[in-house]
Amino acid sequence: MAVDNQVSAGEAIISADSHTNGLNGHSNGVNGHFDNSHTNGVNGHTNGHTNGELHPEKPKTGISVIIVGAGFGGLCAAIESHRQGHSVQLFESFSELKILGDIISFGANAGRIFRRWHTSSGDRISDRLRPLSIDLSSYGFNIHKFDTGEIVLNSKNPPADPEAPVFNGHRGEFHSILFHYVKDELCIPVRLGCRIQKYFETESEAGIELETGEKFTADVVIGADGVRSKARELVLGYVDKPKSSGYAVYRTWFDNSGMMADPETKQFCENGDTFKGWIGPEVHFLFSTIKGGTDCCWVLTHRDDADIEESWSFPGKLDDVYKVFEGWDPMCKRIVSKTPEDKLVDWKIVYRDPLPRWVSDGGRTMLLGDSAHPFLPTSAQGATQAMEDGVTIAICLREAGKGNIGGATRAFQEIRYERVKGVQKTGETTRDMWHKADWDKVKEDPKSIAFPRDEWIHGHDAEAHAESVIGETLAKVS
Repeated sequence: MAVDNQVSAGEAIISADSHTNGLNGHSNGVNGHFDNSHTNGVNGHTNGHTNGELHPEKPKTGISVIIVGAGFGGLCAAIESHRQGHSVQLFESFSELKILGDIISFGANAGRIFRRWHTSSGDRISDRLRPLSIDLSSYGFNIHKFDTGEIVLNSKNPPADPEAPVFNGHRGEFHSILFHYVKDELCIPVRLGCRIQKYFETESEAGIELETGEKFTADVVIGADGVRSKARELVLGYVDKPKSSGYAVYRTWFDNSGMMADPETKQFCENGDTFKGWIGPEVHFLFSTIKGGTDCCWVLTHRDDADIEESWSFPGKLDDVYKVFEGWDPMCKRIVSKTPEDKLVDWKIVYRDPLPRWVSDGGRTMLLGDSAHPFLPTSAQGATQAMEDGVTIAICLREAGKGNIGGATRAFQEIRYERVKGVQKTGETTRDMWHKADWDKVKEDPKSIAFPRDEWIHGHDAEAHAESVIGETLAKVS
């Protein structure tokens, strides 16, 4: 039986409470256009109390934004739109959210964004993510040869930058922090259990129609609801069905009890956080211990041409994983054998080049994150690039103003398109570097299979970049 594990664009969902239809009863726009008056607080309280002097409010722009999809990209777009003075409401299809998923990575370019989000308790979102994140400052990343198990390379982490931290942890736990920040501290209305029937737009507004028949309109609608987003049809002008990339990933997260009970695997959990990778022909296996060794997670990427018409995520079977490991270092199978089978997911990877366009003809409907540009896991940048999208569109809207929404969305695409395309390609090059490794050459130069950390990717500051180019970009696209 197929399992729908899409869990919006962020692949992680959390437990929800009674705040599912706006805050304190404010639904902000049922069957009509929503405005500034109800979207920035509860019972009249604005976000001033949450940000204090550390993060003052920007002037209200009068621009209303609907975001569909409460994954990392959608949440970031909501937070950044709020920061830039827009009115926001967020729609998510799941009515009951639970912590799901496994490991997710955020590069330094995401860390810069997290550092700018101040909270009601005086800390920053990055401070809340740190305790949940893996610490490899002393361990690094061990790369093993697939058959012998020998360590070919130990890659040390670069020195930590407190203003651009790197995070690797459980996507559901990270997502929970962001979701509650949006809903409970910034008081952005979040409507759960909303399935979109269609997207629409006119000269003066864009909107969504739910399966219930309810309609909501705003100045701009952002489709951040993944590769199956119905916004793609409006933007592209045709139905664009996702296709398999030719690869799939077995993935899981579980506690260390089974590992600790085996003298052969106990070593991985009693020495703190660790990160290891076994690299082989068309396959790579990444295994981590996290939270001081109390939690374990692994991902196994392999060839798979399965049809994904109905779903791309299924319950995984350990016996199928063992088949992939034939001829491999026995330690890989031993680690996998400690995995509770009900925790195993078989995830079919959807991937393609960026869509030819991310913005509708009318300029009021746009795509963000996986809806526009799904990434391979080997890029380790999918969620981070969706966050960069969110930062950029919020600034574009502010600078363009309410009277030039089309200019804002076109400027967003102009600023982001080539960068995203370049970062996407790194997922392919890293995968091929590992899957097609020439082991004679690797013996001569072990660093040839090191996971790349390109400065042009990780050193990027999405906010500073957008601020620096938005004026000339708007002039070009308007």
